[in-house]
Amino acid sequence: MDMKPRREFKENSPAFSLIELLLVVGILGVLYALAFSPSAARYQRAKKQLCEANLEKIYVAMQLYANDFGSRTPTTTNATTSEAALAILVPHYTVDTDVFICPGGRDSDLASGTSLKQGKISYAYYMGRELGSSAEGLLSDRQVNTNRKAVNDDLFSATGQAPGNNHRKYGGNVLFGDGHVEVSPAAAAFALDYPTNVTLLNPKP
Repeated sequence: MDMKPRREFKENSPAFSLIELLLVVGILGVLYALAFSPSAARYQRAKKQLCEANLEKIYVAMQLYANDFGSRTPTTTNATTSEAALAILVPHYTVDTDVFICPGGRDSDLASGTSLKQGKISYAYYMGRELGSSAEGLLSDRQVNTNRKAVNDDLFSATGQAPGNNHRKYGGNVLFGDGHVEVSPAAAAFALDYPTNVTLLNPKP
């Protein structure tokens, strides 16, 4: 008589069932849709409005600086980044360093009153401008490069990848010399030229 124990089938198998796999795939699909659907564009539009407010606050600090220096804006000899040039504004003309960080980007906050040179900001700066012109760019979201821009040239990231991706692939803001802000998609909606005495500085990479 065979006395070998019979092997029992275990119903509680550690493998995923078909329903569980479908559920995981469904959740991943929803997450993908949230990241790349029109809702992502709406989210960045809201962030661009907050970013616009930041640029306008920096403009106020620049006005205070210009009042002390004959309408000139901050200039630093041999500056290679916007942090180096705009550091002049902190803390004498503003202690609010939050305004130098784009809410749509991933740059870390700076402690209030901290020198901009000690961190990384989000905005490009046309060093050497005077305030007042409604046609000349003064500040903008981080740009793809420091070249002059004709209409339809690459201004901000078209892929969502760095550089120029403060608002992923959804364009960015440009502050002009009179204090107004205009939005542009990744391809420049307007020309952004500058003479030889003006230097376009991007923030640290």
